[in-house]
Amino acid sequence: MLYYLLPPLAAVSPYLGVFNVVRYITFRTAAASLTALLISLLVGPWLIRTLREFQIGQVIRQEGPQSHRAKAGTPTMGGLLILTASVVPTLLWADLSNPYIWIALLATIGFGAVGYADDYLKITRRSHHGLRPRYKMGGQLVIGLGVGLAVLLLSELNPPLYNTRLIFPFFKNLIPDLGWMYVPFAAFVLIAWSNAVNLTDGLDGLAISTFGVSAAAYTALAYVTGHAVLANYLLLVRFSPAGELTIFCGALVGASLGFLWYNSYPAEIFMGDVGSLALGGALGTVAILIKQELLLVIVGGIFVMEAASVVIQVASFKLTGNRVFKMAPLHHHFELLGWSEPKVISRFLIMAVIFALFSLTTLKLR
Repeated sequence: MLYYLLPPLAAVSPYLGVFNVVRYITFRTAAASLTALLISLLVGPWLIRTLREFQIGQVIRQEGPQSHRAKAGTPTMGGLLILTASVVPTLLWADLSNPYIWIALLATIGFGAVGYADDYLKITRRSHHGLRPRYKMGGQLVIGLGVGLAVLLLSELNPPLYNTRLIFPFFKNLIPDLGWMYVPFAAFVLIAWSNAVNLTDGLDGLAISTFGVSAAAYTALAYVTGHAVLANYLLLVRFSPAGELTIFCGALVGASLGFLWYNSYPAEIFMGDVGSLALGGALGTVAILIKQELLLVIVGGIFVMEAASVVIQVASFKLTGNRVFKMAPLHHHFELLGWSEPKVISRFLIMAVIFALFSLTTLKLR
C-alpha cells in the first residue's frame, strides 16, 4: 500500500524526495521487519491478557516430560500475533500487484486457518486432540495442491515468471523439469514443512528462534533470486518478481523476533498450531517460489532432525517394539538425557545458525 502512496509524493516537492527510497526493496524489507517487530511488541501484552481472560490455555500431553506439566494453562494460539505481524507489514510495504506476494500470503493464512481449527478444538475439548489427522492432513493437502497449481499456471501463462525445474544444491547442470508432477511435489514440500515446524514447537522459544534463522536465510536467497547480476553470477534461476518476497521474508523475521520476546523461556505465550503450521507453510512456499525447495533440507536442518526423529521412533517401535530415542521429537530426547530446557534451546539455535550459513555457501559451491 505504501509502495503506491509514498513515491508519488516525491514528485510533488523536492522536500519530499526522501520518499523515493520506498522504491528500493532493501529499504522496504528493513521497514517491513521493523513494522512487524513493533506490531509484535505492542500487541503482544494485549493478546496475552485477552487469552488469559478467555482461559485459552495450553493443554499438555500426559505422555510428555513431567517438567512440562507446570506449563499447562499458559496462553496459546499466539500464532495469531505472528500472522498479524507478518501479513500487515507485507500489505503495507510490498508491491501488491506481484503474484508471488499473494501466493505466499494466501498459503500462509491458509495453513494458519488449519492450525486455528486444530487449536480451537483442543481448547474447547480441553484435550490435546484437535482436528482428526485425516481432516488436518486434508486441509494441508488442499492448500499445498493450490500452491502447486498456482505456480504451474504461472509457468504456462508466462514462462519468465516461473518454471517447474528443480535446482539441486552443489550441482550446476542437474536441473530436471518435473512438468505437471511439480504440483504433487509442491504439496509434499508444504505438508512436510508445516508439520516439521509443528513438531519442533515443543520448548519455549525453540521453534520461533530456529524459524527466524531460516527466514533470515531465505530473505537473502529471495533477494539474490530477484537480482539480475547476482542471480546470473551464482547460476540461479532468476525470476524478477521473486525479489519482492524479500519483503515478506523480512516481515517474518521481524515477527519472529517480536514473538520470541514473549515466547522465550519461561514462555508467557505459546504459538499453537495456528502459528507453527503457518510458519512452516510460509517457509515452504517461499522456497518453492524462488526455486530453492531442496535447499530447505539444509536451511531447516533442525526441522529435518526433529521430523526424522519422530519417523524413526514410530517406525522402530512398530517394526521391532523398541525405541531409538528416549522420547520423540528429538528435543525431548535431550531433555530426558538431563539437558535443561534453556540448554537444549540454545544448542539447537546454534545448530540452526550453522545450517543456515552452510546453506548460503552452496550458492557458490557448484
